[in-house]
Amino acid sequence: MRPTLKLINMRDIAEDVKWIWYPYIPSGKLTIVQGDPGEGKTTLVLALIALLTNGQPMPEAEQGSPPVSVIYQTAEDGLADTIKPRLLSAGAECSRVLVIDESDCELNLCDERLERAIKKTGAKLIVLDPLQAYLGGDTDMHRANELRQIFKRVCLMMERTGCAVILIGHMNKAQGMKSAYRGLGSIDIRAAARSVLLVGRSKDDPSLRIVAHDKSSLAPEGRSIAFEIHPERGFLWKGFCNVTDDDLLSGGGSAQTKTTLMESELKEMLRGGAVAFDEIMKRAGELKVSERTLNIAKSNLGIVSKKQGTKWYTS
Repeated sequence: MRPTLKLINMRDIAEDVKWIWYPYIPSGKLTIVQGDPGEGKTTLVLALIALLTNGQPMPEAEQGSPPVSVIYQTAEDGLADTIKPRLLSAGAECSRVLVIDESDCELNLCDERLERAIKKTGAKLIVLDPLQAYLGGDTDMHRANELRQIFKRVCLMMERTGCAVILIGHMNKAQGMKSAYRGLGSIDIRAAARSVLLVGRSKDDPSLRIVAHDKSSLAPEGRSIAFEIHPERGFLWKGFCNVTDDDLLSGGGSAQTKTTLMESELKEMLRGGAVAFDEIMKRAGELKVSERTLNIAKSNLGIVSKKQGTKWYTS
């Protein structure tokens, strides 16, 4: 039987792209977050989930959006002893984080339960961590012909539901290669993604991690953003920096941000005790640091402002 001929006129194709986090995570599309083990990939994603489930502004964004539900699947960490404590630490609204029960049957990227779960919960984002655990036991992640069929089905599911998918993946051990060739498996995995984020440590300050925009098919690449996993205060956003994806792999670039600059300035100004908040605002203006960034720096350091008489003082 001859197949029916169907033609699509490009005039009728809608061009509107919606975003979970512009320009890093598009709605209804595939995003990959990758990096070496222990660099903070999962911690980063859990911090983003915390913002999304509370309707708070995404990093370096001015306004938030209504809270959304997220489906989070992991094959590496326990839900009770690892994932939930980390979500609580990040401030996530756990009632909006759902998990598909895999105790009777393991999940994979082609599993029809994904779409059923999206429709039942209204979830706007699915996270699968790590990528290789959800390809299916018989799939060779280095064989392009197998992967193309899988990712075609995933992309159609996202198109039907409008739900974004984040795959968290490790890097291969090859050195001296561009970031495009450092992801595990076939290059076709990267080709299927509309956005790829690379997570790694700053070489000039190993306490800082960087998320660099390695691929962006739907918008100009976003600037790199630094964050810190503090032993006492937990996850701290540090703001934009000038480290690129290739810098992360080669050891170059500077992780200095407006937030880290203001943190250093606050430590120096408050070394002798409380300082009038007007003076701190004046210094922030001289450094071209916005009030929003100043407040993030204060929060990161646990600094508070209190009113004494008619003036506000910071200590």
